[in-house]
Amino acid sequence: MITFSLLLSFILGAVIGSFLNVVSLRLNTGKGIGGRSACMSCDNQLTWKELVPIFSFMVQKGACKKCKSSISWQYPLIEGAAGIIFVLILWVFPPISLQAAVTTVIHLFAACVLLVIAAYDARHKIIPDALVYTFSFLGLLSVFMGSGASWFQIPTIWSLLAGPILAFPFAFLWVVSKGTWMGLGDAKLALGIGWFLGIGGGINAVTLAFWIAATISVVWLLMTRGSLKPRTEIPFGPYLILGMYIVLLFGVQVIDLEALKFIFSSGV
Repeated sequence: MITFSLLLSFILGAVIGSFLNVVSLRLNTGKGIGGRSACMSCDNQLTWKELVPIFSFMVQKGACKKCKSSISWQYPLIEGAAGIIFVLILWVFPPISLQAAVTTVIHLFAACVLLVIAAYDARHKIIPDALVYTFSFLGLLSVFMGSGASWFQIPTIWSLLAGPILAFPFAFLWVVSKGTWMGLGDAKLALGIGWFLGIGGGINAVTLAFWIAATISVVWLLMTRGSLKPRTEIPFGPYLILGMYIVLLFGVQVIDLEALKFIFSSGV
C-alpha cells in the first residue's frame, strides 16, 4: 500500500512537473500558459502520446517526432525532480490530519514555485520577483503554523529574523559588487529559505549550496579544459534550492551550530 502511494505521488509530481516546464518556458514571453503544447522548433501540436512525462522523452530519444529537432533536457529533469520531491515531501510531511495536510500543501506549493525558479534561473540567469515573493510569503506563513492541536503559533523573534539574517549577506554582496558577484534575487530566495529552515538550517543549506556549486564548477572547468570564461554568469538559485531540500528532507548538517555554541561557551 505504501509503495503504491509513493508511486502515485511520483506520477502526480511528474505530471505537475510537466506543467511547471510550460510555466517556466512561457514566463515573461507574452504567451499564456493555456493552449495546446507544440514543438518549439516546428510548432507542430503535440499529441497525448508525446506529452507523457519522462516516458515520451525516452521513447522519442529526446527529439521531435516530426522535425527531429532536439528536445531540451529540462523537460525530463524537471518532471523527474518534481516526482522525487513530491514523494519525499509526502514521506517527511505526511497529511495524517487536516492540520498536517495544510503543512503538506504549503511545502508542495513551495516546491512547485522553486522548481520554476530553478528552471528559469538556469536558463535566463535571473529570478522573477513574482515567484520569489510567493516563495518568501509561504516561508513566512510556515513560521506561524502551529503543531498539535493549535493551528497558529506566535513565532519567536529568532524565527522571524531567520529570513532577514540569511538574506543579509547576499544583499550585502549585491550592494558592494553592484550586482556583479551576486544577484538580488538570491537574497530574496535566501529570505524564504531562512523562514522555512530557521537560522541553523538556513546556514547549512547555504553552505551546502556553495560547496555543491564550487564542486560542479571545478568539474566543469576540468571537463571543458578551462573554456568557461572568467565573466561567465553562474546561476546560484538552483544550488540554493538544492541545498534547502537536502537539509529540509534529509536533515543534513554540515555545520553543527549547537556544538559550536558549546565550544565557545566552554572556552575550548
